[in-house]
Amino acid sequence: MDGLHLVKNLILHLSHPMFNLFKSWLKNSLTSLLLVIVFLGISTAGWTPSSSAALPAGNAITEGNALLRRALPIDNKKVRQLQASLEDISNQLRANRRWGAISSDLSTASRILDNPSQLLRSVPTERQPQAQALITELKSGVDALKKVAETKDKEQVRQRRGEVLNLVGELEQLMVKKFPFEVPAKYSNLPQLKGRATVEIKTSKGPLTVIVDGYSAPVTAGNFVDLVQRGFYNNLPFTRSEESYVLQTGDPLGKEVGFIDPKTGKYRAIPLEVLVEKDKAPTYGITLEDAGRYTDMPVLPFSSFGALALARPERDANGGSSQVFFFLFDPELTPAGRNLLDGRYAVFGYVTEGQEVLKELKAGDKIEFAKVIKGAENLVEPVAA
Repeated sequence: MDGLHLVKNLILHLSHPMFNLFKSWLKNSLTSLLLVIVFLGISTAGWTPSSSAALPAGNAITEGNALLRRALPIDNKKVRQLQASLEDISNQLRANRRWGAISSDLSTASRILDNPSQLLRSVPTERQPQAQALITELKSGVDALKKVAETKDKEQVRQRRGEVLNLVGELEQLMVKKFPFEVPAKYSNLPQLKGRATVEIKTSKGPLTVIVDGYSAPVTAGNFVDLVQRGFYNNLPFTRSEESYVLQTGDPLGKEVGFIDPKTGKYRAIPLEVLVEKDKAPTYGITLEDAGRYTDMPVLPFSSFGALALARPERDANGGSSQVFFFLFDPELTPAGRNLLDGRYAVFGYVTEGQEVLKELKAGDKIEFAKVIKGAENLVEPVAA
């Protein structure tokens, strides 16, 4: 095995006995990783070709809630500016003594909220009373955040910022008028999620809350929500745990490795489904690497701790079923925005609460139960053959 294949095997599979030593070396210096990639010419999914291998410019988004807000199929520049001004506060908090910039962000948010007509024009008439109430609540929230910012208490600012951004997300949800694309007819035999759903997962270490996004991955998300509704994941163990990489579950007890549909008696196979930024519909059945789209970014990337994705056999893009994995984001091994997994596996949601529990879970721990607590009405049952 030459150097290129050795490095690719170590990074992609992470089960080689040398990986712990390799990982320790990588974590000493991200620069070392980039130099290895440039000199060996790695050109696999998530990394740009060797001629331009580098970290992406700017600050990649690593908050699951922020990624979910940005993934909503809406077109209102003012609400996106409102969102961006509040999200930018996190960048300023990471810098020292940038309270002037935070004040500027909050002033921008206030100006947008003072002219609500620009926000309301994207909200259907029947939802406008609810939107008006949210805008009023947002104004109060931004005013309170300004007062907290004057105290320069970073933790309080972070908490209040998160609360206000949750309201922005609710307002943006009201702007979604219809499902943004048609799923190919050949997948009509599979459940589809035409919207979003919130799933509570009670584990032996504590609870997780996951938001799954059918706007970006309706077939993948629909399959998961359907299995949750069936109680499929209840009492299943986590079967694979790799530090700073993945935590996997969904392998049913017995000889099967996926879900056997009781109506057909057959393995339910789910196609790889990846929506790329600026595309009108997902790409199905092929990795972005195999499609030659090396630098294209998915709408739902592997840049957040707790990204939830569908597992599949390595050589079968359409072989996923019930097994899923949580991505345990390590910013040194898997740089946000240029990731070996982006475009190779389908992300369909993010852990939004319980990240501290996710950090503690290991192989052998259990899912005690999983249930849909919001959005079950968005699940569309498959069309009978």
